[in-house]
Amino acid sequence: MATPKFSKITQSFYSDLKTRVNSYFEEVKMSPTGNFQLFFKAVILLVVFALVYAHLVFFTPSIVLAICECVFLGGLVAAIGFNVMHDGAHGSFSKYKSINTFASFSLNILGGSSYMWNMKHNIIHHTYTNVEGVDDDIEIQPWMRMSDSQKKHWMHKYQHLYFWIFYSILYISWMFVTDYMKYFKGKIGEIKITKMKFSDHLVFWGFKAVHLVLFIGLPIYMLGFTNWLIGFLALTIFAGLILSIVFQLAHTVEHTAFVMPDGETGNIEDEWAKHQVKTTANFATHNKLISWLVGGLNFQIEHHLFPKISHIHYPAISKIIKQVCKEYGLVYNEYPRMRYALVSHISYLKHMGR
Repeated sequence: MATPKFSKITQSFYSDLKTRVNSYFEEVKMSPTGNFQLFFKAVILLVVFALVYAHLVFFTPSIVLAICECVFLGGLVAAIGFNVMHDGAHGSFSKYKSINTFASFSLNILGGSSYMWNMKHNIIHHTYTNVEGVDDDIEIQPWMRMSDSQKKHWMHKYQHLYFWIFYSILYISWMFVTDYMKYFKGKIGEIKITKMKFSDHLVFWGFKAVHLVLFIGLPIYMLGFTNWLIGFLALTIFAGLILSIVFQLAHTVEHTAFVMPDGETGNIEDEWAKHQVKTTANFATHNKLISWLVGGLNFQIEHHLFPKISHIHYPAISKIIKQVCKEYGLVYNEYPRMRYALVSHISYLKHMGR
């Protein structure tokens, strides 16, 4: 399918926004990428992850403690994804490309594919957020109905109750199903992926093999199949649930827009930046613990407008973005508490099912 085009406006909302945000960084004399604060957090997460993994595999504790550690390890997987991989993949973790590549490669160790993630998330999702038929993040058919244009099945009436199940298996399906489907089809949804170089193929298969050894082969050898299976499910279910919830609260709530391109031209009425504001929502931005754990992804509007800026700067630039949105008459969607956003997400799923 032909990808939609956004309206181009000379004196646009986005040009005004970029000018003010760039002025902010010039005034404070700071780089828009990560700093010692982010690097220190990354080291903490990676070291704790390695220690917990080693304790589980080589110094296996009692079953109750082991399961608790597996759940904790699942939380660390999500935290590394939010804080290290995500910024690295967007090129905002560091001003050095090699460090960003290293940070983004943490996804490969954890079972995903940095190449497929770049296509799915950085290119498609960040360009065509909530655009029906293009944004793969809202394509969960036939299991769930995420927008008005998608076909409704009888089971969608209950999707606000059973969504927990599908969100919980996100991580395990990502590792063992969806990455391979994208690889062999050469497409994400209806969008063709860019041609992979030999090195891209090598990284894809090489790291998939490394992950299988680290998280399946070695644990089964050391602990036995049953113990591994219990622990692996505890890890992946918790990680999948956390990853899904955080990303869904950013776009599939009651006050975000879902856009259909024009039937004749295939174009989208808004300029890209206005589209991002309308299709995105923030939550719990004053909760420092949540902000620390989810890598600033509760400042999702800031992230979508400026993905090349590290999440450690989002609280500061959010004030600028709010002001510019107000001047241009744009609604700045924000939920003061995470639980409010979750309730709104559940209400939205219920509405889509009924």
